[in-house]
Amino acid sequence: MAFDEIIFANEDESFMLEALKEAEAASNEGEVPVGAVIVKDGEIIARAHNRVERDSSSSAHAEMLAIEKAEKALGGKWLIGADMYVTLEPCSMCAGALVLSRLQRLVIGAADPKTGACGSMLNIAANDKLNHRIEIKRGVLEEECSQLLKEFFKAKR
Repeated sequence: MAFDEIIFANEDESFMLEALKEAEAASNEGEVPVGAVIVKDGEIIARAHNRVERDSSSSAHAEMLAIEKAEKALGGKWLIGADMYVTLEPCSMCAGALVLSRLQRLVIGAADPKTGACGSMLNIAANDKLNHRIEIKRGVLEEECSQLLKEFFKAKR
């Protein structure tokens, strides 16, 4: 895809483009094209893409890997004041990890109606029974995020 041709309307789109670049890297490696970046104080502190196949690990999702990198960058387990931009709505594992990390805000590209745990199937990220809730913004560069996934799975079939 030609991500360099995207004209940004705002900062959220600019950071989502960086997540899309990560998703494209995943696709090029034969991984499901999901990418994530974590931003704090206007700067990217972590970036990652799916590595499930490469690492032979069901937990090597873009979000999990980005959380680990961000924690190392910040020197602690809390991501207070940080935002994540992710191309596909997180699953329950990732949504739980985001809540536990105290992420401030989650910006989602494409919804995941089958396994999305941030508003589609359920909403772990905003569950009022948990000790932390994450502000969620959906649909940022949704068409670009969805298209990358559609092209990946079409090529696999």
